Amino acid sequence: MDIQGRNILMLGGSGLVGIAIARKLLLLRPARLVIAALRRAEAEEGVETLRRSPDAEGVELVAEWGDILLRASRRDDSRTAMLETDEGRAEILDDLLGDLKRSDFQRNLLYSLLEAHRPELVIDCVNTATAIAYQDLFTSAGKLRDLMWTGGTPTVADIEAHLTTLYLPQLIRHVQVLMHGMREARTEVYLKIGTSGTGGMGLNVPFTHSEERPSATLLSKSSVSGAHSALLFLMGRTPDSPVVKEVKPTAAVAWKRISYGPVMRGGKPIRRFDCREPIDLSDAFTDPMPGDCEDTGEPLESVFLDAGENGLFSLGEYETISSLGLMEIITPEEIADAAIAEIRGRPTGRDIVGALDAATMGPTYRGGALRETALRYMEELEARHGVRSVAFEMLGPPRLSKLLFEAEILHRLFSDVRAAADLHPEETASRSLDLIEADDRLRSDVLSIGIPILLPDGERLLRGPRVSVVPDGPAEATWANRGWVDLRAESWSRWRERLVSYQAAVLDVPDAGHGSGADLDVRARSGDIRPGALAAYVFRFEDEGERMKR
Repeated sequence: MDIQGRNILMLGGSGLVGIAIARKLLLLRPARLVIAALRRAEAEEGVETLRRSPDAEGVELVAEWGDILLRASRRDDSRTAMLETDEGRAEILDDLLGDLKRSDFQRNLLYSLLEAHRPELVIDCVNTATAIAYQDLFTSAGKLRDLMWTGGTPTVADIEAHLTTLYLPQLIRHVQVLMHGMREARTEVYLKIGTSGTGGMGLNVPFTHSEERPSATLLSKSSVSGAHSALLFLMGRTPDSPVVKEVKPTAAVAWKRISYGPVMRGGKPIRRFDCREPIDLSDAFTDPMPGDCEDTGEPLESVFLDAGENGLFSLGEYETISSLGLMEIITPEEIADAAIAEIRGRPTGRDIVGALDAATMGPTYRGGALRETALRYMEELEARHGVRSVAFEMLGPPRLSKLLFEAEILHRLFSDVRAAADLHPEETASRSLDLIEADDRLRSDVLSIGIPILLPDGERLLRGPRVSVVPDGPAEATWANRGWVDLRAESWSRWRERLVSYQAAVLDVPDAGHGSGADLDVRARSGDIRPGALAAYVFRFEDEGERMKR
């Protein structure tokens, strides 16, 4: 990708790695560089840092801020404060667990940033795994269990607060919002700066949150990071998605500056205390703390190394963590070099998504050849036993079973695809009803696997004791598209459009004698009404579910 003249959005752009990448981007003359951070002060400080660079001339620098997991209307609010109110908790849970509509994506801050700036390149330096995993589901669950075991009853607020700590709903929604937003913005390249969660060390990592080695919280961070990489792998295999890359440092990242002054934790100086009177061990950990402990009114001051998002390290801490055989060190500039090289199309061997692509096993020649053997043998068994093997509703989604049985009805009503492509919707609705009423085996096959049959009047249906798709509101005919066999005339009209398209795209294209340009499936090109071939066509083209990579 040529960076000159491009609009770039940097998420987490004011952090240690973000600023290192931004400085190198300035040399390549982008038109606009948007620095997004959690807090306004951080974003504006990042922009001012870059403006002081002589390479910033001619580049528009913009500061944005807010929690990209929340709504745009909450850009100046904190998640912690929201969890303290009924309204805030309800809003977070609606966004995590509610229905997905276009409007749900649009209200998210990340989506609004993508919509406003329409970046061709997105560089994501947010430590997403830490932000999600450090909400600490384990502590939250422990508090609920303790409350119940001591005879207490959790309140709605307690349960809601716990549900907001669930890791995967947060990660999944974040990736969904990101994908939809980048598609709308026509983003060309997305690069993630990821994390291993353990600084590249294994399950023996000694730097953790307690004397567990490692703690559940730290392993949660690594797990979320791995799940994130897996979702980015899938994003990279989605048509119309940006080029997706991830660079994952596996060492401690340092450093931003070395100085002497107040030691800050969470944006505030650590207060200096002095306690002279010993406390009996049996009383030492009661609440409130017994005894007198003097607040000197002064901050703790010392020499420190600023490791960005990882906080401030003392000389002793830095010497320990950076020692050979422990986390060791990678500099932000080295990460920036790899990121820029990957963006510009120069392979570094450091792209996790590319590595997963290269290491996974896709479809094989043997698999394709044996597919024909399996299909032929199943057809022979169908003929021997006098049955049609259409759908069992185990593969899913229910829409697949619906499509297969509707195509099976067409198979029984018409001689071939070309005849069915000329169907009359009202007449087909009437004939399909006659077939369903007369063919006990077919009707039972549909109802027994949990697929209702919506009758042509759109007001009545047949159903068995188990139903795969149950409306979560008033039962209306529109639900048929999700997993009911639909005998209405409008359903057959839609099938007629599909069959005309199928005929043009599959049956009427040049054969193998004209080259290998077309995807040739001998069975699909036979002209026979094959439910599996028709359902595959709908999923691949109508539902835009086509595979990109093999």
